[in-house]
Amino acid sequence: MTSFGRRSLILSAAAVLVAAAGCSSTDASASITVPSPPAEEAALCRALDGELPDSVDGHDRDDPEPSSELTAGWGDAAIVLRCGVARPVGMSDPQGQGVEVDGVNWLLEERDDGPRFTTTYRETYVEVTLGGRYMHDIGPLTDLAGPVKKTVPATL
Repeated sequence: MTSFGRRSLILSAAAVLVAAAGCSSTDASASITVPSPPAEEAALCRALDGELPDSVDGHDRDDPEPSSELTAGWGDAAIVLRCGVARPVGMSDPQGQGVEVDGVNWLLEERDDGPRFTTTYRETYVEVTLGGRYMHDIGPLTDLAGPVKKTVPATL
């Protein structure tokens, strides 16, 4: 093979590698920390996972990595659910904001990159983070409240 032929082959291989790298996902939000609740709470989370919808607010289910029955996602990490999380510090704040959606109470924590909601008065905490486009929209919670209500008993 001539020097020109080798150079063309190397350049072609480099172009393929660059193109492949451009197609790979580098979205850090698609990777999350999996909670590690006690066994009883993990069982509730597994039951919740079995009831979660295939789509939320028009987004198809697209679970984050690492794969777990304690986590779920929809719309390329636009909506992420984690079950069995620790009690949020914000629940001790007397000025904390809450919302009720279809019989499920949620603590609202406003963040720069989108709101975070955590269930209250349930046998385990279920956290839902929403992307920035949901700054003033709790719509996705309407698709998640039913499964939470069905599988995670209230403590009231």
